[in-house]
Amino acid sequence: MKNIDYAKLFPDYGTLLVLLLLCIGFSAVTLEEQSPTTANAAKRLAKRMANELAPGSNVIVLTRQGGDGASFAAALKENLAKVGLTVAQTVVGQPADARKALVKQGETENVLAGIATDKHMANFCNANLTKISETHPSLAKAKVYQPQSYHWPNFLKKDNVLNIMKQISVVAIIAIGMTMIIITAGIDLSVGSLIAFSGVITALAIRGLGGDDPALGHLWLGSLAGVLICGLVGLFTGGLVTLFGIPAFIATLGIMFSARGLAFIFAESEPIVVQNEAFGWLGRGRDILGLPNSVILMLILFAIAHVLMTRTSIGRYIYAVGGNPEAARLSGVPVKWVLVFVYTLTGLLAGLGGVMEASLHVTGDPKAGNLVELQVIAAVVVGGTSLAGGQGKILGTLIGVIIIGVIRNGMNLTGVEAHMQSVVYGAVILIAVLVDRLKAKGIRLRKH
Repeated sequence: MKNIDYAKLFPDYGTLLVLLLLCIGFSAVTLEEQSPTTANAAKRLAKRMANELAPGSNVIVLTRQGGDGASFAAALKENLAKVGLTVAQTVVGQPADARKALVKQGETENVLAGIATDKHMANFCNANLTKISETHPSLAKAKVYQPQSYHWPNFLKKDNVLNIMKQISVVAIIAIGMTMIIITAGIDLSVGSLIAFSGVITALAIRGLGGDDPALGHLWLGSLAGVLICGLVGLFTGGLVTLFGIPAFIATLGIMFSARGLAFIFAESEPIVVQNEAFGWLGRGRDILGLPNSVILMLILFAIAHVLMTRTSIGRYIYAVGGNPEAARLSGVPVKWVLVFVYTLTGLLAGLGGVMEASLHVTGDPKAGNLVELQVIAAVVVGGTSLAGGQGKILGTLIGVIIIGVIRNGMNLTGVEAHMQSVVYGAVILIAVLVDRLKAKGIRLRKH
């Protein structure tokens, strides 16, 4: 039987194991009783009421305002009518509104057979219906119905999972470029500031082109301007690193402060609102299978980046430059052009992230992207990319970004306060770097 090299297996699949353990842990601590409010739940509830009540019986629909309350009430009303029950009232509101509806129904003296509710209104009715029926006898025989409950983790709810993916999309897209930079043994601290800079440039360009009533074409041109200008900033950064030999840490630190300052200057320290709700398409829209458009874009870009790094010469060049730049140069690899490429690409992706962030809020905000560079670097390192260069995988970065997003979401669901979350993020980064160092030492020991 072939022996398994566990030392090699963990670096390859360790991040997946960590992600799985995190999901299991947060699922366990967020396990709660769930009361569905979907269209299917409304259909099943109406069918159950029809089986227990006489045809034509009077019923009312009570659901709490907010969330899916209105759509659940509409679905209940439609399905109850289909099964032959008479819907006397449909109320979406607070417990006070439910009380008024019950009193109003009682004053008609028409016998009420059932009340179709969600979980919250069912609790109110069960606690107060007996007392209300003392003064309104026609309510005395009314039975309260609510959807069949079940136990499921809040963490694994569809909306929460999509929310995690949506929240990480900007960080993930920028992390593609950061992965390439770190593989070349570089770093880029400017990406967070470029998010703000891109958003402000985009909003200003849209306003300059379309005024207070920009058309769809103006939105596209403004967005393109924001992305391309950040790409030029990335090109400039690559020039500083390659032509002048300035360490990437110093060069990008200077760009970070400059881009943030320019964003505040151009925006006059105030958010710039885009006067067209269509601008929110990328950040808010859900056009394919209910998935956020930003998540679809993220997945497409990761697929392209994976092919680029594993199937093309530029991907091989990036690894070669990170492994040994002098050996790569002697082998004919255009080292300087490779470095300029990765910094320019990261600038373009940061600009795209800025457009996505602006689209989400329909606003170019100079305060956007604060400390995002640290989240991006943390995700790349957690995903297995070595800070020493030469090692890393695009798909590993995607897993790393998801791990960071899962930790943040899980802490929010479990009520961990903001300052403690910062402590946890710091610990995650330190642990990831420590694992990277130990892994590098292990590789050197095996070679000797």
